[in-house]
Amino acid sequence: MFEPDIAPSATLLGLLQRGRGDGTLHALAAERPDALAALDACVVRDPRHDWQVENRSLYYARLYSELEGPLDGIDAHLFHPDDGIDTDENRTGLALSVLGHLAAYGRRDALDLLRRYTVHGSNWAWALDELALRDDDASLLRLAPAVLDRFPAGPEGDAALRAAVRDAYEPRPWRLWAATHPRIAAAGEQAPFDLWQRQLGRSTAAPGWGAAEVLAWADRAAEEDRSGSPHDAVQRRAAAAARCLAAVAGPDDRPLLLNAARNGAEGARRAALRHLVDRDDPAVPGLIELCAADPDGRIVDAALDVLGRMRGPAAMDHARRWADPATGGADSALGEAAARLLACAGDERDAPLVADALRRWIAGYGADGDGLGCLVDGAGRLRATAAVPALRYVYAETVSSQLRGRAAHALAATDACFPAGPAVECLWDCEETTRELAARHVATTGDVRVLERLRRLAADPAEEAEVHAAVRGRLIAGDRVR
Repeated sequence: MFEPDIAPSATLLGLLQRGRGDGTLHALAAERPDALAALDACVVRDPRHDWQVENRSLYYARLYSELEGPLDGIDAHLFHPDDGIDTDENRTGLALSVLGHLAAYGRRDALDLLRRYTVHGSNWAWALDELALRDDDASLLRLAPAVLDRFPAGPEGDAALRAAVRDAYEPRPWRLWAATHPRIAAAGEQAPFDLWQRQLGRSTAAPGWGAAEVLAWADRAAEEDRSGSPHDAVQRRAAAAARCLAAVAGPDDRPLLLNAARNGAEGARRAALRHLVDRDDPAVPGLIELCAADPDGRIVDAALDVLGRMRGPAAMDHARRWADPATGGADSALGEAAARLLACAGDERDAPLVADALRRWIAGYGADGDGLGCLVDGAGRLRATAAVPALRYVYAETVSSQLRGRAAHALAATDACFPAGPAVECLWDCEETTRELAARHVATTGDVRVLERLRRLAADPAEEAEVHAAVRGRLIAGDRVR
């Protein structure tokens, strides 16, 4: 998938791409053509780094409704000639989801677009899933011939049809069609057996019943597991081998495991390290320091991966030493990993180290990255008030709406200004968990927009149940106070 091109956070486009509440507020205050152009740009070129964990569709659909925006841009995107060339569902998935929400809000043009795309588009299955939730039976029945034409009669077409029926996220259309189309009925009956046969037909290599055999099995991952990249195969096999070692390794195997952790190949080394960490072996801190200094980056990664599994007072003492700037190792990969461990499992005395690590991360890497989330969570968990400026920066600048939500949760625990400040904006955020947080914490006095927004969220049938519960609780409490 392409790497999204994200505009600066101070621009309307940048705010909308991030899904921030201020994006909606600025769009409603901007010139309507400018707001619609920015909105179309977001929907036709998905700005999310990970669409599986970040939400945007309801956020954008609400804004289309507020602006009474036409759907010409989405129409042109869905039926562009590229649709027949680039069939990756990520190209059109966000646009189809937005249309689904708009159809639920009563937009007839959105419903018609979904029907037309189901007939002609490459990502028709996604469009059909959206229709399954919103369209009436009669309209769905009229789509059956066009969908069935996608599967020519014959063994290959029948197998593809069975796969489509089996993989459908919403089975409603297929169940409707099965009553009048024998091929679809047969596909629905056969699909579960296809899955069963595939599960029975899987052949996986198994290790021998002994620590040495398990370690050797871990080292054969790249040769025997071709389901992904060699690196991923080694990681998967090493984790499985560590679980096997938990069952077969005994006290007499400790010298073998220590040697593998010090000198073994990557697979055996990962498995042995993880097993020793899980057993809280006293040699683990020294082994991690040794591996973290290895010239092979794969071994360094193995050490940092298992470091996060360490627990207990002795492990936390080592982590504090590794993460402390006074020791000179805070800027190393080991120091950064140790700070993340403290963020996840440390106590209140570690708040300064976590806040310092968060500031150093931002200075070195910016407001995004795989390791930043646990530092943000840790700052909130440990109530590290010294981290508030850094948390505000992450909240404003990150391109990940999920990470922004985590920053909002941390600010709610550390920032006295949160109820009257960021919480107000969060009521319009694209993530339902962030809207729920805002509903529970926002100050209902001082900003006339707050109560009106709470009422609109309470009345919106598309809103999540958790948000509804939080909003209605605040509105009921407010009525009692008055």
